[in-house]
Amino acid sequence: MSKGTGILTALAEILRTAFGSDRASRTSQSPRRPVSRLRPTDVARTSGAVATSGTATVRVDPDRIDDLRIDHAPDRDGAPDAGEIVWTWVPYEENDGRGKDRPVLVIGRQSADRVYAVRMTSKPHDGERDYLSIGAGRWDSQGRESWVDIEQLYSVHETGLRREAAVLDRDRFGRIAAALARRYRWTAA
Repeated sequence: MSKGTGILTALAEILRTAFGSDRASRTSQSPRRPVSRLRPTDVARTSGAVATSGTATVRVDPDRIDDLRIDHAPDRDGAPDAGEIVWTWVPYEENDGRGKDRPVLVIGRQSADRVYAVRMTSKPHDGERDYLSIGAGRWDSQGRESWVDIEQLYSVHETGLRREAAVLDRDRFGRIAAALARRYRWTAA
């Protein structure tokens, strides 16, 4: 074995150990966009100012979440619950400190003060595999059709949300939960 081959073999083993060999079977057929590896303990930059991520909304890699239970459990109590659409500041994909205030659908609990959510958009995405249409609802004051991006997962701190916008009905939430469960092998209740 040449020195170059030995180095490549060692590097491949390190990557397999670091990222797990079963991850490849859980990914989709199409190439995935790069994901920032931010954790809720990281620091996020918002509008040029530094904010602790204790309250920052951060993007997380859904392929690294193994045990998420998706359950429709809205409770209009001011705290985000699965099935509720809330508004929060969401960083752009470039993770360069820019972002925008937007609605996200809460899909499950991460910890006592954080939830997992998928972002929503009113930009049409007919036929795109990473987007599910959920129609219009009270979360959009203009009554536009909305789409849920099942590829982008966010960790939202309870104090990082701006407001509760609406509760998504159980049927529409169920379609999203089923799509997420198929894609990431999470549990949809």
